[in-house]
This record gives sequence, C-alpha cells and structure tokens, in this order.
Amino acid sequence: MGKITVIGLGAGDINQLTLGTYETIKAAEQLYVRTEQHPVVAQLREQGIKIVSYDSLYEQVAEFAEVYERIANELIEKACDGQTLLFAAPGHPLVAEQTTLLLLEKGAQRGIEVDIQGGQSFLDPLFSALRVDPSEGFTLLDALSLDKKLLNPWAHLIITQVYDDLTAADVKLTLMDVYPDDYEITFVSAAGVAGQEKVSKMPLYELDHQWQGVDNLAAVYVPPTAEDVILNRQFNALREIIAILRGPEGCPWDREQTHQSIRKHLIEEAYEVLETIDDDDPEAMCEELGDLLMQVMLHAQIAEDNGDFMIDDIIFELNEKLIRRHPHVFGAKRANTGEEAVVNWDQIKMREKEAKGIDLTRRSLLDGIPRGLPGLMVAYELSKRASKVGFDWDQVQDVYAKIEEELEEVKTAESWEHAKEEVGDLLFAAANLARFLKIDPEEALALTNRKFKQRFQYIENTLNKPLPEATLDEMEALWQEAKRK
Repeated sequence: MGKITVIGLGAGDINQLTLGTYETIKAAEQLYVRTEQHPVVAQLREQGIKIVSYDSLYEQVAEFAEVYERIANELIEKACDGQTLLFAAPGHPLVAEQTTLLLLEKGAQRGIEVDIQGGQSFLDPLFSALRVDPSEGFTLLDALSLDKKLLNPWAHLIITQVYDDLTAADVKLTLMDVYPDDYEITFVSAAGVAGQEKVSKMPLYELDHQWQGVDNLAAVYVPPTAEDVILNRQFNALREIIAILRGPEGCPWDREQTHQSIRKHLIEEAYEVLETIDDDDPEAMCEELGDLLMQVMLHAQIAEDNGDFMIDDIIFELNEKLIRRHPHVFGAKRANTGEEAVVNWDQIKMREKEAKGIDLTRRSLLDGIPRGLPGLMVAYELSKRASKVGFDWDQVQDVYAKIEEELEEVKTAESWEHAKEEVGDLLFAAANLARFLKIDPEEALALTNRKFKQRFQYIENTLNKPLPEATLDEMEALWQEAKRK
C-alpha cells in the first residue's frame, strides 16, 4: 500500500509557505493539485516542480462535488497500487476543502494512510484584510452548500468558495432571506496575495455584479448586526425577550403569571387565529399566530423557571414525534394517500402508548379527547371514534330520521330540564349528520354565525332609527334584503 500526504499551499504567494512544506514539495517526484488557480502553483512551475492538475475535471462534470469525488478516487487508487503521493490544496487542507475530507474517509476504508501536514489558511490574511477579530465569534460557510438555517446575524459571517457570478447570485438570494437587500457586505478576493488582494464594500444586492470570470480566491464577509429589523426575525431573539420579561428586571405582570393564570389566554388566542382563517386574512393571521406563539413561549419560560422543561425540550419532543410518526416520509414505509398516512399515524400512536405501559385492552376507545374542546367538537369526535368499530348508521337517511326524532322529543319535553336534555340530543345528532356528510360542525356553525352577524349588522346600519323602535316587519324586510346581497 502507498501513502498520501496532503499539504496546504497557503493563501498567498510562495514566500508564505513554511520551510517544511517547501522542502516536502521539492523532494516529491511530482505534486498533485486540485487546481492551478493559485499563485503558488505558477511559482512552483517556474522552479521546475512537476505538477499534475485536475482543472480539466471542472469542465467535464457539472457539480463541484463530483470533481472532489473523482479526484479522491483517483488518488486513492494510485495509493492502492503502492504509489506515494503528494497532494496540495489551496490554503489549509482542512479548511473549506472537501477533497481532503474525502481522502481521509476513503483512505480509512481502503487502509491507505493519509497524512495531513497543514498550511496557512486563507482565514489569517482574510481577517487581516477585514480588520476583524475572530474571537468575537464567526461562522465559516461554504457557498456551494449554503443554507439559510446556518446564518447567524449575531456573528461575523464568512462565505468561501464564491467562484463565479452564478454562485454569488445563489449566495445573495440566500442572504436576502435574513438580511435587507441593501445590507453592507464586503467582497474579498486573493486575500494576502501581494498586488492582487481586493477588498470592496457594497450593498448585498450588488454581490453578483463583481465577477469577470472564475475567481476561486473570492470570499464574502457579512458583518454582525444590531439592527432590530434583522434580529427580531430570529427565534433566539423571541426567546430572549420572553426570558427578559419574566426576569428580575422584566415586567411585573409577566413575572406573576403561572400556567393556570394564563390558561384562558391560550384558548382565546387560538380562537382568534381561527377567526383570521375564516376571514381569509393573511395579515391578521400572521399577527394572531404570533400572539398564539407568545402563549407557547410564556408557558415554556414558566416551565423553565420552575425547572420542569425548556423550549428546547418542546422542540425536541415535537421533532422526534414528527419523524417517528411519518415513516412514509422519513423511513421505508409507504403511504400513497392521506388515509394511509392517518393509518400509519394511528398505529404508531398505539405502539407509543403500549411502550409507556398503557394497557390498551383496558382503555376506552373514547379516552383521550381533550376536556377543553367545545361541546360540538367533542360530539363529533365521540361519534367518529365509535364509528370506527361499526357503531354507526348505515346511511344518511337514518341520521335524518334520528334528527327528526330528537326534534320531536324537544317539542314534547315535559319540563325545562327535560327540554335541555333533548336539545343536547338534537345537537349531538346534528354533529353526527355533519360527520356523515364529511363537514366539520364547528366550521359550519362558524360560517352560520358569521352570516348571521353580517346580516344583522346590515339591519343596524341600514335602519334610520334605533333598533328598539323598529318593527319586526321592518327588520325582516332588511334581513331578506341582506340575504340577497
């Protein structure tokens, strides 16, 4: 078996190579490099160093990842044939260099020794060019795998491998998900290379206007921000605000709250969200969902203050549950329809309950319906669960007959208490009818409530006198007029 030694060419010219690295290069029969697009490579050629470059691969394949894969495979095969190889990467071989990671991985699999000897990273001259102290905290990202979730507006952000205008355009669009279009960034090229270093500040929207060809020495720097318009879009900012409100120097009202004291607000905010859905009002929905999220965050902070759990635990449990209950998405199980997905979900729920020691044979089919649900929703859920085991009518005509029967019993009730009971039976039968027709009874009733409100308010707004002075005939005429609108 052979061996592969990986060295770094540094970020600048040949004078920045360490003496040891330079001597290693001179002693090698030939030097393999990922790309010749580096100042040191040309200088080494001038000194008679035999160099094998893989630049041609960039023209043969469409993805950079495939280039790295093919380079690593070729070098490993040569080493398997007994060759001792020297491979050089730009900068430091372990900083933003996927080829090195592939060599380490494949070498371990094939029993090939891969020795990393280092080199100056491009970060050193980059920080010097930017006049930035990295100890303040920075994030280093690869433009070729940039993801919005990795962006941290509180820290210095450096994006490397910004090769060309297309890559820069992708970087720009990703950054615009977090930063304003005119946010000032810095474009840096050939940091540390004498006579070639370029440092330019510009608004974000101009980032992809800088290229006049391939530039593998380019990086983008995004400074940290204190702007509320950026930070207040981050989840961590919300968490910090809630913690401050509940803290010693926070709001007295927020500090006094308990799970029980704000229980009703959770229900109220949920219903306000439902109202925006019914009104088809996205702007209002955005605001009301925020109010609902605030209730979740308050409960999480109260629990954290009590030492019970944190918002991280809530998110963890939710993520675990979503992955576990969607094996047709995150696993090997299949579900081609929504009904099949629900069957998967229910089966997994049952296994989870069994794992918790719950004896399902002694558990009622009707257990687990939240007590706080509105009565109409409870009626709907009770009948739906009973129908799963065949306790149901055969056809919708039977439900109509049941409603007529219950209505007649309301009419013939002998007392107020009896009438109250029979009205409940009538409403329960109506909920069953809604289920049979695949209609959500709460949605149907909300629609009717809204319709009634609109028509009655039409009467109020159209009458030219106070409501108490209007006759029933006048109000009925306006009601019919509202129905026609």
